[in-house]
Amino acid sequence: MKLKHLSTAMILATLPATGVFAAALDRSGQSMSAFLQPGNYFEAGISVLDPTVEGQEAGGTPTTRKIDDMAGDYFFPSAALKLQLTDKFSFGLLYDQPFGADAKYTGDNVFVSGPNDGVLSQSALNNLATKSITQLVGAAGSAFGPALQAVTGVTGGDPANPTQQEILGALQQVAQGGNATVAGGLQQLQQTQAALEAAKGFLGSSTGNNSTQVKVDTQNLSMVFGFQPNQNFNFYAGPVLQTVKGNVNLRGEAYSVYNGYDASIKETTGVGWLAGAAYQIPEIALKASITYRSEIDHDVKIKEDISLLGFPQLAGVLGGLGVDGSQLISALNADKKTKITTPQSVNLDFQTGIMANTVAFANVRWVNWKDFSIQPYKFGELSKALGGAGLVAGKPNGFNLVEYSEDQWSVNAGVGRKLSEQWAGNVSVGWDSGAGNPITTLGPTDGYWNVGLGVQYSPTPATFIAGGVKYFWLGDAKAQTGAQAGTNEYVAKFEDNNAIAYGLKIGYRF
Repeated sequence: MKLKHLSTAMILATLPATGVFAAALDRSGQSMSAFLQPGNYFEAGISVLDPTVEGQEAGGTPTTRKIDDMAGDYFFPSAALKLQLTDKFSFGLLYDQPFGADAKYTGDNVFVSGPNDGVLSQSALNNLATKSITQLVGAAGSAFGPALQAVTGVTGGDPANPTQQEILGALQQVAQGGNATVAGGLQQLQQTQAALEAAKGFLGSSTGNNSTQVKVDTQNLSMVFGFQPNQNFNFYAGPVLQTVKGNVNLRGEAYSVYNGYDASIKETTGVGWLAGAAYQIPEIALKASITYRSEIDHDVKIKEDISLLGFPQLAGVLGGLGVDGSQLISALNADKKTKITTPQSVNLDFQTGIMANTVAFANVRWVNWKDFSIQPYKFGELSKALGGAGLVAGKPNGFNLVEYSEDQWSVNAGVGRKLSEQWAGNVSVGWDSGAGNPITTLGPTDGYWNVGLGVQYSPTPATFIAGGVKYFWLGDAKAQTGAQAGTNEYVAKFEDNNAIAYGLKIGYRF
């Protein structure tokens, strides 16, 4: 059910400082604010997002069909416990879900599989034909010129600028004249094209699902140890346990031979660390902190399924494409672990009093998405074969399932005011740079602008309940497949989209 249809009681919310719709896979913003609270402190919250991401086919896609909302609603919890053990030492446990994705394509478009999907894109088929014909013209040698003259004499064409059909006609004449190499090459080209056509029935059939979709979930548990040499400084660090799991299904003609590709990432755990420092002057409500979080490596076992492996003539098709079919099929039937590294990040937080009962606050966040990529083993082996054969231009070493071209920067700023002994409110604005454009089809937005409104009620001095809402104007983006990454090519565009986020938080000081 769409979250926009739920009770308005859910609108009571407090959102993470960076918002819940950030670049790439970023979700929680990984705030350290709970650990920097005075004394002993506990909080728990939930954030909810209802995005609308619609678009249409564009770029290299020959059709321009509409693409319905492909972004899923999601919610994620957070919690924190901070203990002031002594005047100088503190300890904290922080739980959040820092990265994630939830998307599904439906309807009639290049991201939904159908019976007429091609095995290769039209450009790849053209490259295949051009490459084969060029080789055959070389094999025809001096006999090709007279044969072409004869063909164009019948068609009325220009021998200096022949059509592909006229070249094939000339090669047929050379073959009929006894050139066995050309005859065999033409037969191989015809057999390959027929096999590619027959292989269509094996696409998109890994499961009963015919939609491209992705779901990724992560969890973080940070154990933070703090040292406060005086009332102004706080130095902290600690280990971070992180789990990651997910599923990806690629369907539709946009993904070519990967139509029918499934990847299931079994939940695994990795270990990283964080470190930071904070400075405060309580008398003027000034507080500043900087926190670094490391990369976290995961050696994951990904169960992969490629529909085309079920095609009985696959080795012959691959051979016609210039790929060692038996070697590739052997690699695609092996299981090896894949390394996934979640990105390093830096958070800078600042607040200060600007007048009685009023504070200004700001958060700046940097995430190193530019160095992030995922290339599951079988996916990568097939991509290397396709790139090495020239079927994917400029990718001789293969390509990734997901990658980003830029680091993410986000800024959120606002003003909070105490309205009474029990009530307080805040307003905020935010901006996110995105992680590059064009960007992956599995998350086709390019940053955002947002505005937010929050309210807090404190029934006692030790407790509070807070809530708020944010509205996001999502950046327009061009969506590209992994094979297109690093180029200006794309298969769809997504414009004029938005999201609404809600949240709820309770807190207790003791």
